[in-house]
Amino acid sequence: MHVPTTAPLAAKPLPFYRQLYFQVVVAIVLGAILGHYEPAFAESLKPLGDAFIKLVKMIIAPVIFLTIVTGIAGMTHLRTVGRVFAKSMAYFLFFSTLALIVGMVVAHVVQPGAGM
Repeated sequence: MHVPTTAPLAAKPLPFYRQLYFQVVVAIVLGAILGHYEPAFAESLKPLGDAFIKLVKMIIAPVIFLTIVTGIAGMTHLRTVGRVFAKSMAYFLFFSTLALIVGMVVAHVVQPGAGM
């Protein structure tokens, strides 16, 4: 029995104005222009921006957790899981320490709250 198959057609590239990076750049430029020329209207849009940031913060932790769980579940050897865990902890400790040092240096230089 012969089943006719066709090769999938290559997707046509999107026009530049439909690509996400272009839309983000345009939104940033329009936001800067709006904030400069119409600050009262831009201020009235602040609750929308705050809600968007809160939604992004809500989704980040589950996405990271599920990505890690899926990655670990896909590993077949326990030794590989241990290596990935050790590297993850090393990165976490290094960058947490770096963030702490940078925060302390900036706080020492800027001295927030001084003179209040």
